[in-house]
Formats: sequence, C-alpha cells, structure tokens
Amino acid sequence: MNDHPLITIEPGKRGGRPCVRSMRITVGDVLGWMASGMSHAEIIDEFPELTTVDIRACLAFAADRERRRPVPGDPLSRMW
Repeated sequence: MNDHPLITIEPGKRGGRPCVRSMRITVGDVLGWMASGMSHAEIIDEFPELTTVDIRACLAFAADRERRRPVPGDPLSRMW
C-alpha cells in the first residue's frame, strides 16, 4: 500500500527516484530547494505545476522514510 499517493516511483523516470505526481520533479529536488532557503511560495512561483499540498507530501515522504530507516547497531531497529 502506498502511504503517499502524490509521490510516485517509476523505474524509467529520473532513475527511479520518488517524483511528485508522475512529474519529473523529484522529492529530492523539492527538499533541495527548501534547504537552499526557498519558501513554498517561491517554489510554486518557479514551478507553478506544484502545489502546497505537493510540497507537504514531499516533506511527509522524506520524514516517513527517515523514520523507517534502520539504525546501525540497534537490534530493535526495523530492517528492510
């Protein structure tokens, strides 16, 4: 089951990286823009095909992936 329906992963698109709504914009692109200091409004102004909901979906996807990431040396950590 996909917990993040706005985030798609297609093997032939952007090297199989998670993308927003089957576009060629990756979750990593959005996170990088935010890390560089761009606001939601600036990102949407630059990429009008994105919405605030898309940006929040990227953040939720990244947070979920981080939570699921195994912690080295922790026997209780969930391995994938």
